[in-house]
Amino acid sequence: MNASRIALVTGANQGLGRALVEGLAARMNRDDLVLLTGRDQQRVMDAAHQVAQAPPSTRARVEGEVLDVTDTGAVSRLAEDLRARHGGVDIVVSNAVARLLPGESQAERADEFIDVSNTATHAVLRSFGPVLRPGGRLLVVASSLGTLGHLTPRLHHLFDGASLDQVEYAVESWRSAIHHKTAAEEGWPLWLNVPSKVAQVAAVRAVAADRRERDLATGTLVAAVCPGMVDTPTSRPWFDDYSQAQSPAQAAEAILDLILAEHVAPALYGELVRFGQALDWHSGTPPTEQDRLLQ
Repeated sequence: MNASRIALVTGANQGLGRALVEGLAARMNRDDLVLLTGRDQQRVMDAAHQVAQAPPSTRARVEGEVLDVTDTGAVSRLAEDLRARHGGVDIVVSNAVARLLPGESQAERADEFIDVSNTATHAVLRSFGPVLRPGGRLLVVASSLGTLGHLTPRLHHLFDGASLDQVEYAVESWRSAIHHKTAAEEGWPLWLNVPSKVAQVAAVRAVAADRRERDLATGTLVAAVCPGMVDTPTSRPWFDDYSQAQSPAQAAEAILDLILAEHVAPALYGELVRFGQALDWHSGTPPTEQDRLLQ
């Protein structure tokens, strides 16, 4: 990577995003810059100040940057601004997620959830892909639910081998089905997290397919990542047993290792990566039991 690097993490006020900022700041060089982004100005500035003041003194610079990832224009403007100011960006981690509680209506929260998880992912890929410098890292935080097998086979054609435009169309078709109350009969699971994560990984795969040859030639990585079970306010309400959960700092380690690895493993390029291993895109089974619990 470049001697002086620019890193950016979305959804970084707390949880995994903040842990990634802390880890990048600690492991990068003094001349490097890590941008901690979120949509609430005060929370962004407070978090960035706290991370910047932590030891060691040799850590990279940390600055707060207000960014509402659901505003595609704002995402594009920030990417172009970083190109103008720094010649591009070296590390981008798309991590923002909308918090959804078990007792809330999945359908009523669908627009916000899809905007934060999917529309934002598409915007980050479209805007930051072109400004990613050779040797850079562009990662989307997803989960193990992002493999295609978690959807019913009748929906697989929407995402398998799809272009980014086709993934976006599929996501909007899903959104429309929710609004028109036809999602279940069309095969979409009630649990928003499943189609959302599959679509995130499909979007990454679409972008990576177009870039693979030149990216591998320059040591550049585009991939989705699964951090495993993480104990955060967003995930805790969904599980009864957290004995095996990682802290955000623990979960960030494998992702940081992937980001800062000297070489890019071709087997990981464009894939969903969990603890350094690529997950089979076609693996998984539809979560019908979870759907019944959510009804």
